[in-house]
Amino acid sequence: MEEKDCIFCKIVRGEVPSKKVFEDEKVYAFHDINPVAPTHILIVPKKHILGVQTLEPEDECLVGHMFYVARKIAEDQGLAPKEDLKGGYRLVFNVGRDAGQSVFHLHLHLIGGRHMGWPPG
Repeated sequence: MEEKDCIFCKIVRGEVPSKKVFEDEKVYAFHDINPVAPTHILIVPKKHILGVQTLEPEDECLVGHMFYVARKIAEDQGLAPKEDLKGGYRLVFNVGRDAGQSVFHLHLHLIGGRHMGWPPG
């Protein structure tokens, strides 16, 4: 998929509405339109990358930044584990169609606000 046709690129550019949670020069975060938990936020790089399967060495810092932003958003949303380690959230990258990736633009799911079982799939 080309960047001009990518739904997440259109969201980042403001061409498609979203419920923004966070934005800086590298990433844009917004509420998922089909949440699987009370909190379900997507963190997407502004750079169009198809997914984990196409990451390049120069993307390492960007992916690390996505995790840092996820932590900050989780804290702001009240999801961070407490001293007794109760609470928490899940971070997920789906890689490929069989793993559930439906939008081919790298994105990190931040999911929380309910108990989550294991295994997830």
